[in-house]
Amino acid sequence: MTDSYDKDNVVLNKSFDFALEIIELYKFLKSKNEFVISKQLLRSGTSIGANIEEATAAQTKKDFATKMSLASKEARETRYWLRLLNKSKLVEYDYKNYLNKIDELIRIITAIVKTAQSNLSKH
Repeated sequence: MTDSYDKDNVVLNKSFDFALEIIELYKFLKSKNEFVISKQLLRSGTSIGANIEEATAAQTKKDFATKMSLASKEARETRYWLRLLNKSKLVEYDYKNYLNKIDELIRIITAIVKTAQSNLSKH
């Protein structure tokens, strides 16, 4: 579990924990001599939480919505790399747990982005 400083920020905690899992998956994939897609996965999978972290320090509502939108894009890219690894069978592995977790993150982030954009359009 995350030793997070913000126990109430569910999406921040989930994205941080997911990034840790992606790092472990990256190390495994590298050990199986998969270097290209694993590097893409590492970048996008760890970037989700970095963008959410930045959003927590946003100076404006627009800045918050922008950072969360970036997190959404990175999450979708991560799902793409996971699906590609799963279907290509470059490295035989059960990616279901990762795919379920990224789908959950995408749902949460999408809801946050929709709410943030809705709040922007009200002003």
